[in-house]
Amino acid sequence: MERPEYECLYGGAAGGGKSDALIAEALRQVEIPHYKGLILRKTFPQLSELIDKSLSLYPKAYPGAKYNSTAHTWTFPSGAKIIFGSLNHTQDKINYQGKAYDFIGFDELTHFTLEEYMYLYSRNRPNGPGTRVYIRATTNPGGIGHGWVKERFITPAPPMTTIQTEVEVARPDGSRALMKRSRVFVPATVFDNKKLLENDPNYLANLAMMPEAEKNALLYGSWDSFDGQVFTEWKNDPAHYDDQRFTHVIRPFSIPKDWKIYRGFDFGYAKPFSVGWYAVDHEGRIYRIKEFYGCTGTPNVGVRYEPAKIAGEIKQAEQDDPMLRGRKIIGIADPSIFDESRGESVARMMERQGVYWEPGDNTRIAGKMQYHYRLAFDKEGIPMFYTFSTCKHFIRTIPVLVYDQRHVEDVDSSQEDHIYDECRYVFMEHPISPRQNEPPVRELFDPLELHQTGRRDPYTFYRL
Repeated sequence: MERPEYECLYGGAAGGGKSDALIAEALRQVEIPHYKGLILRKTFPQLSELIDKSLSLYPKAYPGAKYNSTAHTWTFPSGAKIIFGSLNHTQDKINYQGKAYDFIGFDELTHFTLEEYMYLYSRNRPNGPGTRVYIRATTNPGGIGHGWVKERFITPAPPMTTIQTEVEVARPDGSRALMKRSRVFVPATVFDNKKLLENDPNYLANLAMMPEAEKNALLYGSWDSFDGQVFTEWKNDPAHYDDQRFTHVIRPFSIPKDWKIYRGFDFGYAKPFSVGWYAVDHEGRIYRIKEFYGCTGTPNVGVRYEPAKIAGEIKQAEQDDPMLRGRKIIGIADPSIFDESRGESVARMMERQGVYWEPGDNTRIAGKMQYHYRLAFDKEGIPMFYTFSTCKHFIRTIPVLVYDQRHVEDVDSSQEDHIYDECRYVFMEHPISPRQNEPPVRELFDPLELHQTGRRDPYTFYRL
């Protein structure tokens, strides 16, 4: 609540009092008559829990406050308002078109898409003089928005460290101004909520007895393991980049001349396209050695390259890279690029530039299972797939993929899944038999002892 940054995410583990903090923070400016606050949950059933909290808290803080259950709005003695809203579908954002909110609070931010968040971001503006305009959010790891939230708040800097973003704005008179926005991540753990642990010391046991992914996320606030994660086998351990044990990310090395080279492709225009180059060793192990990802820098937003331009860039990359120059490269792509029902196909346009493709196998569930088989570690800690540490977008997007809520065995295709699809076509060219994952044996420190003694950082609680 005391942070000065424009955006602040309070989150991580369960039990930190996140929703209560958000409900209370919205009250900060209700003595200003024109103040409007907005508190959001993804769906109305989820929102009802927040409303119940407000019904308990707000009348005690401001006895004259009145709640309108039809408009889901609190009106305070000054005339200030706090509105409770939901955004069940992305198109519902138009319900907030033309409106202004001095304060916006998102509860469970990872349930929202980046598009939804940024649209409401544009509604965060003053309703009159003297108000502070800012955004607060809370969340646990996991959910459809896990990837972009992690990229925006977690990855750029350690917790409690201000992240500065600078943008240049052109004014009507032709002058240019450099504008700044700041954001920060404040970690939450159950240990911050002393009253909860006093009232129910066994709540720790509830969290510790959950399945491992949920336990890691809800008890320890891990952003690398969460409920709904598709590829729970994934490991990125820099300590093992050299010995290549119990990690899928390794340092680049020179590819032997007798290894086969493949190139995968998933086309996108408004959404990103993905090109990945792969080497296959004599044991059938696949290495992702290079990538070309058509993203603007904003997650899941494409650079709008025409097929001919993509092909030209691919050809240039293969001429410039010593690993690829002069090699026979087999191109495997999404079969949809061969569709000529609406005119010349994407594949044909790229062939004119000298870049050739074969249609890949787009069987979704079988392709997903090939990921599981290849990511699985044997007893020596060796998987059947590695990616070079230089493939930053693969490392960013694959671990955060979640399951589709309707097609529960499949990956949710509304995510940034373009690299996933492109790699899947290559895997299906080299299917392997099922392999049982043999995760490393780990010793887990007692979380309460850890917190009380301060012996170790609770965010790095494993010892190999």
